[in-house]
Amino acid sequence: MQRKHYGADHEAFAEAFRAFADKAIVPNYMEWERAGITPRDVFTEAGKSGFLGMQVPEEYGGGGVDDFRFNQILDEQVAQAGITGSGLGITLHNDTCLPYFLSYCNDEQKQRWLPGIVSGELITAIAMTEPGAGSDLTGIRTNAKRDGDHYVVNGSKTFITNGINADLVVTAVRTGEDKHGDRHSGMSLLILERGMEGFERGRNLDKLGLHSQDTAELSFTDVRVPVANLLGTEGEGFAQLVKKLPQERMSIAVSAVAESQAAFDNTLRYVQDRKAFGTTIGSFQNTKFVLAEIATEIDVAQAFVDRCVDRLNDGELDAADAAKAKWWTTELQGRIIDRCLQLHGGYGYMTEYAVSRAYADARVTRIYGGSTEIMKGVVSKSLGL
Repeated sequence: MQRKHYGADHEAFAEAFRAFADKAIVPNYMEWERAGITPRDVFTEAGKSGFLGMQVPEEYGGGGVDDFRFNQILDEQVAQAGITGSGLGITLHNDTCLPYFLSYCNDEQKQRWLPGIVSGELITAIAMTEPGAGSDLTGIRTNAKRDGDHYVVNGSKTFITNGINADLVVTAVRTGEDKHGDRHSGMSLLILERGMEGFERGRNLDKLGLHSQDTAELSFTDVRVPVANLLGTEGEGFAQLVKKLPQERMSIAVSAVAESQAAFDNTLRYVQDRKAFGTTIGSFQNTKFVLAEIATEIDVAQAFVDRCVDRLNDGELDAADAAKAKWWTTELQGRIIDRCLQLHGGYGYMTEYAVSRAYADARVTRIYGGSTEIMKGVVSKSLGL
């Protein structure tokens, strides 16, 4: 189905990013997959080319355009280029971390951090998950105790995307006790910076997929963090996270549909070329029916995601609709890529084929950003259940 979601500026932005990716990322991507990390200079090159911080006001070096469709079309180009691992670092930086800086930084903090975020010299990450607290954010134990003009932070985080490369880490900490049995109170957001004494990075975690995306364990031992690094108001961290999670979940949904589309496109080309029993695989009725189903499912999911992005731009996207988009598209992504791999036969199991890497990369999308089960819980709550 023809989309009428983008304007000429979005299309030009997509072409420019794809040219950048084809030159700066694609030729080296498999090397970075083996190395388990994407070099930092990819971020600075992306920054020079205008692909970071599109929503940041021009006075801080950004694009000054508050339109998530630019993020969306960039995420789609990442999928089409087959660079999901490296691309995730950029999308996390733009889609997930940046909103915290834009919404909660004071003027001094904006001057200090936004120019580097736009240039790619300051790579961002967000640290919520802990070894004993994943989906239940109220269970975090990393604490920050006030000591004069500093907080003293102790604790640990795990599964942190951009964890090795990050210079600025939006970190959820406990700064107070629960009030009146409210487990959501007492949480704050601090920015921990590269080089702070006692802030250590553990190993770069070995994952099923997304190998070129660095994912790390972080530990904090008596880290002295200036009070000037507090984001927003002390004790309001949980509310701040809740307000920004819908955009994070839309970013994941956008990528899930885009990666489904990329797997479909690759498979369609494959079945038109691959022969068996004297004819192309694409001529078999089963292949036709499977691909017809996939094409339909992608179009339906794309229409809903585009509508959700419009609502996000209008400030009207609620937590329930973002949760619907996130769980539905990621579950769909898993089913679609599995069927695409099956149509590749034995070649689909070989990592030299994009569908094999897409299969491994896709599995985590049903977990991070809120698992499918948590998303269904959010939706059910909106139904009064």
